Amino acid sequence: MVKRLISANTSEVLAMNGEELKQSIKASEGRTVLSENVVLHEPGDGITTAEIAAAFGADLILLNVLDVFNPVILGLYPGEETLATAKPHHDGESIHRLQKLVGRPIGVNLEPVDPDADMAENRRVIPEGRMASEKTLIEAEKLGMNFVCLTGNPGTGVTNAQIAANIKVAKRVFSGLIIAGKMHGAGVNEPVVSVEATQSFLEAGADVILVPAVGTVPGLDDADIKAVVQLAHAHDALVMSTIGTSQEGSGASYVESIAIRNKIDGVDIQHMGDAGWGVVSPLENLYALSRAIRGERHTISRMARSINR
Repeated sequence: MVKRLISANTSEVLAMNGEELKQSIKASEGRTVLSENVVLHEPGDGITTAEIAAAFGADLILLNVLDVFNPVILGLYPGEETLATAKPHHDGESIHRLQKLVGRPIGVNLEPVDPDADMAENRRVIPEGRMASEKTLIEAEKLGMNFVCLTGNPGTGVTNAQIAANIKVAKRVFSGLIIAGKMHGAGVNEPVVSVEATQSFLEAGADVILVPAVGTVPGLDDADIKAVVQLAHAHDALVMSTIGTSQEGSGASYVESIAIRNKIDGVDIQHMGDAGWGVVSPLENLYALSRAIRGERHTISRMARSINR
């Protein structure tokens, strides 16, 4: 048996493998917070966005726009606070260093770009090191990522079919937790959430199904989320709801109401995206989300728990 994530110390958390992390989240009963952060934000006072998010209660840290072949995280090393001064660290220790600084599991967004996607907008081209592939998933394993998130940023042409294909690859070459799904359309003409897509992700081996939070994507309601939750839980998978439509900057009252609705719907992890300021969610909203789904006690405990334990 593993300790529930909301009560675990750093040494216990960072010793977990993918399956243990999954069970630790499950044992937390819908009280797990994930913060997504842009790694190329110029930090204040040499502090990474991951450290700031952890200080405000995040249990899991998801790195966005990280090129796994060129793993620059501004603020991680002394003197590297701008792109002009940063340099790639190919010794494989970047993620290990960040894990020690924040005391949290670290994951990365890798995007299953479909070259044949029926695009609803102009395609955004991204580097190979941000795309999901066998090469990048192997590199994520080498870097020591605790989880990967197979999803799409706006306009990148990520499809559900390509997500399912890359889940299968991840199951072969990556030992950590596999999160998969879409926060929004990613520029593609297809449903963001469907039972059929969820079934394909589960059959491919996803550990966590990613869905937009109720109140973030037009037409997506509680019944849609509950259907995914019931299907995922029946297959021993978890569900993460996401606020990834810039509404992470909509204010604490919005975040609190969305958090409670998605907890009622049964999700296991609640995600706050980076689009509120374009780098990390407004910190008062991250705190509001945490407090809404687990109360003051567990929120303060997570914020205050030493990374040296």
